[in-house]
Amino acid sequence: MLEGLRQFIADVVSPQQTPAFDDNGYQLAATALLIHVISLDGEPSQIERRKLHGLIERRFGLDPGSADRLIAQGMLAEGDAVDLYRFTSVIMREVDEAGRLRIVEMMWELVYADGKVTEFEDNVVWRASELLGVSTHDRLDLKHRVAARKSGAPA
Repeated sequence: MLEGLRQFIADVVSPQQTPAFDDNGYQLAATALLIHVISLDGEPSQIERRKLHGLIERRFGLDPGSADRLIAQGMLAEGDAVDLYRFTSVIMREVDEAGRLRIVEMMWELVYADGKVTEFEDNVVWRASELLGVSTHDRLDLKHRVAARKSGAPA
């Protein structure tokens, strides 16, 4: 409670400060989920890292410094997690269906970032989609749309 008051005063006194990302916030949960996706096949490649950063900036409307901070916090949260539910439950509480579809689309964009889809990546998007209440039809439609954009073919 006291920490919340301190943050409020800091925001009023210095509003140009970058935002604090709440451990229970959907942006942190979504970022940790995205980090999980790019970490499945080992150390994320430079292409995957750049794609993640771009998605976080664009989809969450963050400046580069705030995106860096959110990604750093997401990496810590993802490292501490034992399952996907920790993240998907927060997203389910705070994000509407359209937002959850965008998060699954972001997951597919990261899966396709390095040009190859592993069965582990496909499986984690499937499991996360189920936990996010995204239908099989919507999950596969998003997968095909992202794959078509990646290949340059019409969706």
